[in-house]
Amino acid sequence: MVLFKQGCNLAAQKENKRLLFLDMLTSEFPDGGESGLVALYGKIEKVVRALIEENKKSITIIIDDLSLLEVAANGASNHVLDFLHYCHTLTSVFGCTLVALNHEDIYSSMEKPALILHLEYLADILMKTEPLATGLATDVHGQLTVLNKETWDGQGRSRNRIFNFHFRIKENGVEYFSPGSRA
Repeated sequence: MVLFKQGCNLAAQKENKRLLFLDMLTSEFPDGGESGLVALYGKIEKVVRALIEENKKSITIIIDDLSLLEVAANGASNHVLDFLHYCHTLTSVFGCTLVALNHEDIYSSMEKPALILHLEYLADILMKTEPLATGLATDVHGQLTVLNKETWDGQGRSRNRIFNFHFRIKENGVEYFSPGSRA
């Protein structure tokens, strides 16, 4: 949906084999999800291996949205975690990128579940969008917080870096800017 709103022709991307779409809404997970997630990982790994053999660079695996995987696995978040760990190994073995979207508001009635905590642990970069803490504004629709984990400083020490941006949603995109830079 995001690529479509940005003006990207998804049909052309599929024809050029630059996009592979696996529809989770039509996938079946008959045994509570484990074998279905194993089969899904097998498909992803097969595609990544084929792309590597074709010398394709910049392979990105996008999972949108993890809550659908959890639903498909009948709420078995441990199966989803196993699936994510396997996908995460592809990043180190093949040098690809893994992007996973999760709607944290689904879990708002409980403490942070293990799935979210493990995702945050595995991630190199965390991005969180939320409304402004001060309420609604006409020229600012929300805030994007980016946490870049394990950034190395000049003395060989690691540290986390946090960046905050405000954003405004437009018809065919999103405009990002530094807080306070709008009048």
